[in-house]
Amino acid sequence: MKYHIKRITIFALGIIFLVFGVLGLFLPFLQGFLFIAIGLLLLSLYSPTLREWVETHTRRWPKLHSIVGKTDAWLRRTIGDV
Repeated sequence: MKYHIKRITIFALGIIFLVFGVLGLFLPFLQGFLFIAIGLLLLSLYSPTLREWVETHTRRWPKLHSIVGKTDAWLRRTIGDV
């Protein structure tokens, strides 16, 4: 039961962050890119296709790819098995 609640919570947070990110692209007081990045990282825990997309698009920039890798590892350690 806890496993399903955790999955639903993380998925909902990912969607909420994506919505805030899209709003942030139009509203000057929200950081749209930051919210979109957080939402994509949360959702990539579930979707192998999205994970591959994030990996492919961050390889061009080694520093960004390193940050994404470290953040993903931190999320997996913190959240646990999803």
